[in-house]
Amino acid sequence: MKKTSKELMTRASILLSEIKSLAQSPFTIMEVCGTHTVAIAKNALRELLPSTVRLVSGPGCPVCVTASGDIDRYLYLAAQKNVLTATFGDMIRVPGTEKNLQELRAEGADIRVVYSTQDALELARQNLDKEVVFLGIGFETTVPTVAVSLEIAKREGIKNYSVLSMHKVVPPVLRLLAEDKELVVDAFLDPGHVCSIIGIEPIKFMAQDYSKPGVVTGFEALDILEGIVMLLRQRAEGRSDIEIQYHRVAKPEGNPQAKMFIERVFEPVDASWRGIGLIRQSGLGIREEYRLWDAVQKFSLPVFDSRETPGCRCGDVLRGIIYPTQCPLFGKHCTPMKPVGPCMVSTEGSCAAYHRYAQRSVD
Repeated sequence: MKKTSKELMTRASILLSEIKSLAQSPFTIMEVCGTHTVAIAKNALRELLPSTVRLVSGPGCPVCVTASGDIDRYLYLAAQKNVLTATFGDMIRVPGTEKNLQELRAEGADIRVVYSTQDALELARQNLDKEVVFLGIGFETTVPTVAVSLEIAKREGIKNYSVLSMHKVVPPVLRLLAEDKELVVDAFLDPGHVCSIIGIEPIKFMAQDYSKPGVVTGFEALDILEGIVMLLRQRAEGRSDIEIQYHRVAKPEGNPQAKMFIERVFEPVDASWRGIGLIRQSGLGIREEYRLWDAVQKFSLPVFDSRETPGCRCGDVLRGIIYPTQCPLFGKHCTPMKPVGPCMVSTEGSCAAYHRYAQRSVD
């Protein structure tokens, strides 16, 4: 039964009281997922929490962590004749070294916004005279649908469809964060949607090897507050575990069928993350059996060694080293209408969330 606004407010008040009671000393929590960052900003949770509880954003926005070289690579591909680029909408204005997809489209490139990989497949069926390339950007949450599209393309012999895989997986970057000497984080709000696919086994090492407790958390304000309470209880009890708050979606074992599709079509590869660098086995490449639908293979794409925009500290924001408001470009030279970095473009970007919801400057 759906709860009333009064009941929700009462529950929030109870949770905030418990947080205040448990947080007698400083406690820093990283919300790994970009959707968490947006929910925290939208509901002004940072302002509601006691000063002892500090929330920092992590590298959970797939658009934001896409390396500059990968952005220039897909822009190079999109500019080719006879290529129809299918992409999700939040990629349209992500700036490359010189241009973005929106500007290429204005110059005549065929770039279409789609809402699913099935939309991209349908474009391939309807445009047999063109090479339709889907820009594969995302974490484990969206990868299964891309895997299914490649399975269908192979089964139906849709040879003018391919995927440029820039997908990334979460566990390797969590390990890097746990070992980052600059980052001081006591616990993690783990991504509910990712863990609904992979389960909790792949991230248990955070608690076991690094004594960093985590709670797989949903995306409503109450979910997040409950996740924070669960983390504080772990500290009070001297525990470091990976727990699930988001039981209505995430299961300990994850989604076996989705994992099967990922493993069948993709294989782990080293990948570059914006502002972080190369992380071993943190990306997903398309397996040899599907090479005819691998855009890298089909178009013999070059590798771009692109540099970050001078002054942009998107990488430090993604590592939780600084708040978006501490970037010298924030709100001045970098805004949602004229973004310098992807953190200000994506709907899950930390900078965009801070800018949109007028977060106070935090030192």
